[in-house]
Amino acid sequence: MNLSQVKVFQIKGDLRKGGENLPFHKEIRAVKKEDALQTLYAEMGSKHKARRFEIKVRSIEEVSTESQEQSLEQASSESEES
Repeated sequence: MNLSQVKVFQIKGDLRKGGENLPFHKEIRAVKKEDALQTLYAEMGSKHKARRFEIKVRSIEEVSTESQEQSLEQASSESEES
């Protein structure tokens, strides 16, 4: 696998637990959208004991490298301020 093929996907959706819809957004590194979705299901199941039918995905978008760099710069500047 070539590292230049790895992309970052932003996934937004709702987690239905206890009769409530809990909104979430998560950025996941993967080669394809399908791989990112599988990783999301695995992580949400592991951390929140959520089954696949409890996770409703609203959108999956590829994050551009420019916006990744901007968010990294913003995060580093925020950590320097604290």
